[in-house]
Amino acid sequence: MLSSLWKKKTPVMVGIDIGTHSVKAVLLGQNGDGYVLEAVAMEPMPRGAVIDREIQDIEAVGNVIAKVRKKINASVKQASTAVSGQTVITKVIYMDVNLSEDELASQIEIEADSLIPYPLDEVSLDFESLDVNESDPTKVNVLLSAARTESVEARVSALETGGFETKVVDVEGYAMSRAYDLVLPMLPDDADKKLVAMIDIGASMTLFSVMDAGKHIYSRDQAFGGEQYTRSIVSYYNQSFEEAELSKVNRDLPPNYTFEVLAPFHTVLVQQIRRAIQMFLTSSGKEKIDYLVVSGGTAHVEGIEELLNEELGIHTVMATPFSNMEISDSINQDELAQISHQLMVASGLALRSFSSWHI
Repeated sequence: MLSSLWKKKTPVMVGIDIGTHSVKAVLLGQNGDGYVLEAVAMEPMPRGAVIDREIQDIEAVGNVIAKVRKKINASVKQASTAVSGQTVITKVIYMDVNLSEDELASQIEIEADSLIPYPLDEVSLDFESLDVNESDPTKVNVLLSAARTESVEARVSALETGGFETKVVDVEGYAMSRAYDLVLPMLPDDADKKLVAMIDIGASMTLFSVMDAGKHIYSRDQAFGGEQYTRSIVSYYNQSFEEAELSKVNRDLPPNYTFEVLAPFHTVLVQQIRRAIQMFLTSSGKEKIDYLVVSGGTAHVEGIEELLNEELGIHTVMATPFSNMEISDSINQDELAQISHQLMVASGLALRSFSSWHI
């Protein structure tokens, strides 16, 4: 079970985000003024080692993690990581408020059998008691999270191959939401009382979460990402996938690329985000999203921040989770500025060192 990897008093851990195109790692510390960024690392992933957020080659991923390990404080051997994608299920259920933790765990396993479309012996479960239900005070809201055990075990094995001991297996959407406090200073002063959507656009997966007055209320994963843009470059300019990725990152493309590949990708991106927002508003009964925080490797694509501001009419900012944090002298701040928007999930995972969340 996921809960077997969870400890109330966790040691300092490296947050490790295993993505389709790269492994990102963040190590945080604390001082009297708040958090300190102790170390960061990012290493490219061999193509095909991770597909749709599922590890296909444990040894290859472990070798990448081993490279990350060399760049992180050698004394820190424990790590937190996360699962995501179509095999991860999260759901708020309602349980008797008087149940003890052990009774709650037993009852949830019974409930889960009818809620999860996989055999329970193939699934890892965990839960978090949230708050008393407003409509029925005899019930408590409980967040249930389930993931295919093979997905969890693949990450644990890859981290072990890379030299880390896994202490926490989280859910990516919740890890990103945990980093909300790090980006809150970037938003207007009233953001802590408003609805803030957080969107992390990766290579193949987009994470969408909503915070209401600082409380996580919604998450959804979408199978969409920057690879669609890369494939357009491959198609239009007869480049290999690797060449297209490099051209995209360096913005080294023919003059007419704006009309041929960038504008169509912008259109699809806006459609995807607008649909995610509409699905949230429909299911929640809320009227609007007040602010939008964008992160992930695809957030680096030219013009994303301005595009979303204009097309959605929502105040949008690019996530820079370390902008109000002390930075270790060992970190190159110019290099950090280039990749910080990709480190929201890893930052949220690193914050598990200082919290006792189940999920």
